Amino acid sequence: MDGAISIRDNKTKGGASRIEEAVTSGPVGIVYGGRGDLDHEFPFCRSSVRKFRRGEVIASAGVVVDIFARVQHGMVSASTPLADGREFIVEIVPKGGLIGELAVLRKQSLSLEYRASSDCELHYFDGRLLRDLCANDPQFQVKLLSKALARVSELELRIISNAGSSLRQRLAGTLLRLSAVYKVDAQNSGDELIISQHELAATLPASREKVNQCLRRLRESKVVDGTHGKIRILNRKALEAYAEGAAHLA
Repeated sequence: MDGAISIRDNKTKGGASRIEEAVTSGPVGIVYGGRGDLDHEFPFCRSSVRKFRRGEVIASAGVVVDIFARVQHGMVSASTPLADGREFIVEIVPKGGLIGELAVLRKQSLSLEYRASSDCELHYFDGRLLRDLCANDPQFQVKLLSKALARVSELELRIISNAGSSLRQRLAGTLLRLSAVYKVDAQNSGDELIISQHELAATLPASREKVNQCLRRLRESKVVDGTHGKIRILNRKALEAYAEGAAHLA
């Protein structure tokens, strides 16, 4: 596997050391010019570049490694197991998103498992540099933590919304939310989602069988279309109506 990072035994210090060796391939230095801009001018020189194929594990939960990553191309899913053994995909990290930055700041282990949702490229950075910059530049620290808080708030609102919504509303809302994530990549219109039925069920979360039933009805109503691993949005206004509970599937 090209560049795959996967630590299953988080109790051995040797495993963490091997990861640090694997992702450190050159000198690292701050090239920050005093502007805390995370989107357009990332303030660090990367220590290494890694490419992953769709489905490969990037990092496992429970791992303590003093590096963080930025998604340069593609998308990454962050997931955790539910009590019944099912997977819950907490978020999809798009191009430009960060992975592991809060764990680095707190010097804690990763709480989620990260897996490539598509073929992707990640740039890795030394965690010490992030801590030093946050300590010396309050403006940058505020921007970094504001982005992390926005992600947490979005998850909280989604959980609250899901608690009072039907599965069809949750499915429609999830497809629209994923569409917005795909639009982050300029090469994607957001109308075609590369996601398996298993991944979609894990994102909701819901059983795969019930998700398949709702998808079939959306296809019959010509709201979406697609084959295995892909979903294309055909009628965005109708999908928005389903998400708001203003329409009903036949």
